[in-house]
Amino acid sequence: MSRRTEQLASVLREEIQRVIDRGINDPRVSGLVTVTEVHVSADLADATILVSFLPAEKADLGLHGIRAAGSYIRNQAGKNVRSRKLPRFHFDADDRSRKQAEVMQALIKVREENEARGIAPTPAIDPNAPIDPTAPSPKP
Repeated sequence: MSRRTEQLASVLREEIQRVIDRGINDPRVSGLVTVTEVHVSADLADATILVSFLPAEKADLGLHGIRAAGSYIRNQAGKNVRSRKLPRFHFDADDRSRKQAEVMQALIKVREENEARGIAPTPAIDPNAPIDPTAPSPKP
């Protein structure tokens, strides 16, 4: 991305989040709604806005509400964005936070199962720690 598209994406993300935080009069949009990323095309004609929802169960319904309010969001955000032409908005769900939560739950479950079996937890390993060649090798 060029510097110009990055700047526009950053400003759009802030302004779209501000509009959503002020509230959208759509009952489908509820819970915590966060604009995670904005990708602007090279010709500045289109912007893809990634939005995450908490609780994740309301993501599908919330995305429909956000898409329905897209022209309102674009109009309100455009009032504070200094650009000759505002890109068209395309909203998509960002499910990375949901996937991260699933991974964390799986790790917690494995740890609890290991504790129930009496297996000692493995110490955290710092990948940035220097390697000491004189240290004894870990026991299997």
